[in-house]
Amino acid sequence: MRIAVREFGFFIRNLSLRVPFRYGIATMTRTPHFVVRLVVEIDGIPQHGFAADNLPPKWFTKNPDAAYADEIADIIAVARHAAETACTRPPAGTVFEFWQEIAHAQDAWAQSRQIPPLLAGFGVSLVERAVIDAFCRATHTTFAEAIRANTFGIDLAVIHPELAGLAPVDLLPPAPRRSVIVRHTVGMADPLVDGEEHDHPDDGLPLSLEAFIRTHGLTHFKIKLGGNIDQDRERLHRLAGVIEKHTPEYFFTLDGNENYRAVAPFRELWEGFCADPSIARFLQHLIFVEQPFHRAVALSDATTAELRAWTNRPPIIIDESDADCSALPTALAGGYAGTSHKNCKGVFHGLASACLIAQRRRLHPQTPLHISAEDLTNLGPIALLQDLAVVATLGITHAERNGHHYFAGLSQFPESVRRETLRHHGDLYESHVGSYPIVAVKKGALEIGSLVDAPFGVAFEPDLTGFTPVETWRFESLEAM
Repeated sequence: MRIAVREFGFFIRNLSLRVPFRYGIATMTRTPHFVVRLVVEIDGIPQHGFAADNLPPKWFTKNPDAAYADEIADIIAVARHAAETACTRPPAGTVFEFWQEIAHAQDAWAQSRQIPPLLAGFGVSLVERAVIDAFCRATHTTFAEAIRANTFGIDLAVIHPELAGLAPVDLLPPAPRRSVIVRHTVGMADPLVDGEEHDHPDDGLPLSLEAFIRTHGLTHFKIKLGGNIDQDRERLHRLAGVIEKHTPEYFFTLDGNENYRAVAPFRELWEGFCADPSIARFLQHLIFVEQPFHRAVALSDATTAELRAWTNRPPIIIDESDADCSALPTALAGGYAGTSHKNCKGVFHGLASACLIAQRRRLHPQTPLHISAEDLTNLGPIALLQDLAVVATLGITHAERNGHHYFAGLSQFPESVRRETLRHHGDLYESHVGSYPIVAVKKGALEIGSLVDAPFGVAFEPDLTGFTPVETWRFESLEAM
């Protein structure tokens, strides 16, 4: 097979959030929704492939001094370099081989310009996703089928040598999931109970945490921490009261948001939690803690030595520190309990991580290890569906999904996109008051059979005529919303 990228286009749709999303050092109120469209030749036949993501502030670099306009420009620049690199490469024999070539070239370019690997890798992931999409469309196969038949040509040993002789089909579940439990994000600015909403839209959608629990039957949650011991303790007290009141059977994760530069202050926080009877009871439902340590120190020798010495530590996974494929083995050796999958970090990257975790579980069944699914306020009609297609194939049972409550569904997308999304994905979406599609969370879960049966999540080619080409888009248009 011969796979080559011939053309690329970048498009933007400005979006505003219905409620602010505060996480770590950032509060997001508006964002560009960024779409990549490639023309990919599969054995000489051209095929469109798509990828998309929101461009959130302060995630790829966590630089408090960077202006959002500069961050967006940097993100677009890394995507452009990856796409231009893809267009200049000779045809590859497999999708995996093509991804490797783009990733190696992007790494060398990024290192020469001191671009952080998480940011550089995002550009590669957009090209990777669009090529996967084109391949699945051209070959009339689903993502799950391509993974299990290994028509992508994945060589796991290239990424993790200890997986030599094993293929994804040897380590992943025999069939993709057709439903996924929603793990609902509770942002730092989210109202917790009815009546706390201020200056929020009256759009008929839930606003407070307890309203979301009532409406969607939620059982799984992701709780953001702010880094202040007293404030975090008080917030957990309130959250425990709300969740326990409405959901007797519940589970949750804590997101440390890279708030700590050393183990000791986080350990002080944790031990303070455990000494408080009501919080200690709440913590019995904890699944894991996500990335409490800043990426600059999380995998350092000093941090991992302290972590290993803390024998009764909670399970802690990496997220932002998982910037390249070498990070997970380093993290596991350093006392961490796993990592997250996000399409923005790379599909094959996440797939290899899931396979490594599966193999380690086989070899050490007594050691709890986690491969989680997190997101960046993922929205359809492309990003959310492709991400869930990977989550389903990896067999992850619950996933952080937060775009559906920080945005008013697909209300800000063109009518053609809204119509086609509902027509092809009526299990994942429903029409809100007959107007626009919203994610249909029922009994705390999403039905995703339609996207599992689609080529790579999306069963139609999105109409981009209502999007702005990047060449004519200006940051000022986002500020003016």
